[in-house]
Amino acid sequence: MMILCNDLGESGIAAAANILSSGGAALDAIEAGIRVTEKDPSVRYVGLGGDPNILGEMELDAAIMDGSTGQAAGVGALKGFLHPISVARKIMTELPHVMLVGEGAARFAGEIGAERADLLTAEAKKRYNQWINSRLPDQYHHSVDTVELKSYVWPEKESRARRDTVVYIAIDNSGSIAAGTSSSGWGYKYPGRLGDSPIIGAGLYAQNGAGACVCTHTGEMSIRTAAAATTVRFMQQGLSVKEALHRTMLEVAKLSGGYRGSLAIYAVNCKHETHALFYGNRAAIPKYCLWQNNTQEFNLAPDYYCH
Repeated sequence: MMILCNDLGESGIAAAANILSSGGAALDAIEAGIRVTEKDPSVRYVGLGGDPNILGEMELDAAIMDGSTGQAAGVGALKGFLHPISVARKIMTELPHVMLVGEGAARFAGEIGAERADLLTAEAKKRYNQWINSRLPDQYHHSVDTVELKSYVWPEKESRARRDTVVYIAIDNSGSIAAGTSSSGWGYKYPGRLGDSPIIGAGLYAQNGAGACVCTHTGEMSIRTAAAATTVRFMQQGLSVKEALHRTMLEVAKLSGGYRGSLAIYAVNCKHETHALFYGNRAAIPKYCLWQNNTQEFNLAPDYYCH
């Protein structure tokens, strides 16, 4: 049994571990762990308490994948519901589709009785107003919907703000592996922006007999390289977890044009071997957590990838 999650998932690892210890499935453990983070208002980058888009609207993304069957589902730009990971799980079991976004995702969430919530907390709204006041001309401070937004969603060059996601990989008693993600996305993003979190193959991928991979931070980069699926394919070909991640990061480093930022990738193979790699500013290297056979390790640091 094993659980790997990044630091945003630390509060949920006990709930996930309890399910595995009781003989539960990897998918159930991942959903339980991520749900804890989604409702934690102290986590800035996920669910309740996360940052809104540039119009002040909360849009949530999540996905889940079963390595034993290849079944997977993602939900994107979901508004008004507390647990996008559970909505994604229901898409996987109750619809013939793999992804729902926007109004359709919200309609489906309502049909399954998903928990509704006002996701923009007072603290997040305060941060948003401060950001608007510092970035947009005075005449737009109270009417953002009238401004041309495309010039304002590019990050400031000096900004080190994280564009993060809670990510989980779990292996249960049967040896089945699964992966899951959930995020409120890039803070103050253009409305409708999807990162890698809800996209199977980009933000997450899992396959029994090979392994699983999850990605965080600048999702545009993992989308462009299909980073999660690429890493698992390398492991399927016989590369070690470390070798697979370095091969994937080499592809990431080759990207040119567009916006390029930091990227963290975490992977586990079918032998329960783990590795994590970070591409970006050394001063902003994230941490991750590992639970294996009732032993927990926190504040683990990924290796730094230097191209």
